[in-house]
Amino acid sequence: MSSVLRPAAPEHDPATAGVERDGADGGERRPQPSPSPTAGRYRPISSHLAIAPPVSVVIPAMNEAQNLPHVFKTLPDWIHEVVLVDGNSTDDTVEVARRLWPDVKVVQQAGKGKGDALISGFAACTGDIIVMVDADGSADGGEIVSYVSALVSGADFAKGSRFANGGGTDDMTFIRKLGNWALCTVVNAKFGARYTDLCYGYNAFWKHCLDEITLDCTGFEIETLMNIRVVKAGLRVQEVPSHEYVRIHGVSNLSAVRDGIRVLKVILKERGVTRAARRRGAGTLGVKVARGETS
Repeated sequence: MSSVLRPAAPEHDPATAGVERDGADGGERRPQPSPSPTAGRYRPISSHLAIAPPVSVVIPAMNEAQNLPHVFKTLPDWIHEVVLVDGNSTDDTVEVARRLWPDVKVVQQAGKGKGDALISGFAACTGDIIVMVDADGSADGGEIVSYVSALVSGADFAKGSRFANGGGTDDMTFIRKLGNWALCTVVNAKFGARYTDLCYGYNAFWKHCLDEITLDCTGFEIETLMNIRVVKAGLRVQEVPSHEYVRIHGVSNLSAVRDGIRVLKVILKERGVTRAARRRGAGTLGVKVARGETS
């Protein structure tokens, strides 16, 4: 799968396709060459950039109806599809999503946990690039262009970082920052990574990377698992500065101590697991993603 950068095509008037005026006075027209057969495959991102790969955005959500209007408002209109994974919401999350984005693909989550939701969403994606976006309003969809630019420029995995130059966060306590730093330091030391942020869920990657990082966990620790396995698989990782905002409505299910312990367990476990052994012992969730099967 090739990475492609192309200048965006200028505004095109179908009524004048294939012809050009000889002069400014609108006189005689002369035939023009037909457009390139690949011209229609490029999606304009800005006046200077267009891409060929279709982009899928995966949004795991449970009772986020109040936040979705803000989340969807920030999404760029050039993306290929939005995959909303509904975690058995008791509010009108699905109805709101369909009203805001009529073509949204809704996946009903069978299991529990953010990891399980993301795995289900990944399996339903048809785009070449997958972007992970939280439904609480903390992520700015306008940053997706930065992630996609990193991927089409040669990266396999574009990892969001709140602590890279240009990033930031409005939603981390001192304890969470300290824990994130400590866990990030351990991962860098044990796996040869150079991360500035570890426990952040705003990431993007080429879909083919799922064949290299079999996913087999169901909780918040899935983000750490992905970060570790892309390094172990030798994939090209580029950090993308990102700003995390405060959740708009509702209360987060994140627990600094409980989820921190789960992340630490993943780190310790991965240190002794080879890639071959991981593939041999992959569970149902990992197999489902690797084969691109939906639940």
